Amino acid sequence: MKKSRNAKSRKRGQPRRRVVPLWRGRKVRGTLIALLVVLAAAGGWRVWQSGWVPSAIDKAKWKMIALSSDLGFKVNEILVIGRRETAQKDLLAAVRLARGAPILAFDLRAARQRIEALPWIKAASVERMLPDTVLLNVEERQPLALWQHKGVFALIDSDGEVILRTGLERFSDLMVVVGRDAPAQAAELLKTLASEPQLMDRVKAAVRIGGRRWNLRLKNDIDVRLPEEGAAQAWARLAEYEKTHRVLERDVQILDLRIPDRLIVRKVRKPVKILSGKRQQT
Repeated sequence: MKKSRNAKSRKRGQPRRRVVPLWRGRKVRGTLIALLVVLAAAGGWRVWQSGWVPSAIDKAKWKMIALSSDLGFKVNEILVIGRRETAQKDLLAAVRLARGAPILAFDLRAARQRIEALPWIKAASVERMLPDTVLLNVEERQPLALWQHKGVFALIDSDGEVILRTGLERFSDLMVVVGRDAPAQAAELLKTLASEPQLMDRVKAAVRIGGRRWNLRLKNDIDVRLPEEGAAQAWARLAEYEKTHRVLERDVQILDLRIPDRLIVRKVRKPVKILSGKRQQT
């Protein structure tokens, strides 16, 4: 029997080459898989649009939450860190969480947004401590000054945000700042004044002038006019004048620091007395 040329050239022990059908080739299989994925996705999208899948997922979720509650995953305690000024009842009202509620059903993000909407709260975080505790960590605003605008007072923080507009009596020792843009500039002003603490203790109010600079009213009713630029240097200069010349203990009405390296002083005008029908300057 005659052997073929290919048979002669094949080495002993070498396996025969398998013939792979066309439909089982790599390229063809890849194309079929891609087509099936597209068809499945298209069908799945139609099912999703019909509302059946979201509804089924939602039902399954609530079944799992109910089961977890039966297993002990429900609220037993709420821990709060950082609360000083915020009333407990206001905080709990914002949390909207009752003891015994399923802890996995609690919407952390919505609760955080409600808490941060409270007047004293600057920032907050809300966490689950499984199985039964919710942790609230709050950062409260720090009172900076009383803002007077159009005859109305408000308590502001270091960011210039209004904290309260009523119940301000216990903050009466804070400095009063006056002017439309005073809240936004108050923190920088107080930082400047704090560089001379003994002098700062004498300040009771600060008036914003033209949105550019400040006039200070001291407790002995002396007005100090700070410059638009170099206010910190002018303030330090006044502190030095006070140490060497005691200018704040004299009969002074205005101390003008707007000219560099100079202090312009305006003395108090003495009152006029009327004696025996004649006006005399005293």
